[in-house]
Amino acid sequence: MTAGMLLVLFAPLLLLLALLVRIGLGSPVLFRQMRAGRGGTSFEMMKFRTMTDARDPAGELLPDQQRTPRLGRLLRRLRLDELPELVNIVRGEMAFVGPRPLLPHTVAEMGEEGVHRGDVAPGLTGLAQVSGNTLLTQDEKLAIDLAYVERRNWRLDLAILLRTVWVIIGGERRTGQIYACNPRRSG
Repeated sequence: MTAGMLLVLFAPLLLLLALLVRIGLGSPVLFRQMRAGRGGTSFEMMKFRTMTDARDPAGELLPDQQRTPRLGRLLRRLRLDELPELVNIVRGEMAFVGPRPLLPHTVAEMGEEGVHRGDVAPGLTGLAQVSGNTLLTQDEKLAIDLAYVERRNWRLDLAILLRTVWVIIGGERRTGQIYACNPRRSG
């Protein structure tokens, strides 16, 4: 219900962002990709597109950094590219807080820990995202995601939502106090 109200409230912003993406990056405006959801079920996640399809002379896609123009970097920095995921929340495919939705094959490569990570719905934001996100290794992100699954409660979710605002304002910073809180992982 909250996500639906936010979609209505943010409708003018969503339309403006869609127009900016269409002008600055072309079509399609939305990036859609199959992701692993709760219990391993797949769903189509939606985000605003932040990269071009620029290719080298051989027809291969250029590296992500070279395909992400200023507009795309700004949308990512302010997390505005994530707003269409409110539709995924309305559909029940995602939650506001939880581990970020990953590609199904990435979750499968995690084995039993990937299965356990999927015990909760993926989130628009999560503990790993407010603990350093791109500054963390994949193993650190997994440990933090599993710590969230083990410890989740409304207080933790509220703290993550508040920290998300801080990350948007102040940028990503690595926060080391989270790493030792997962009882399932060692070393």
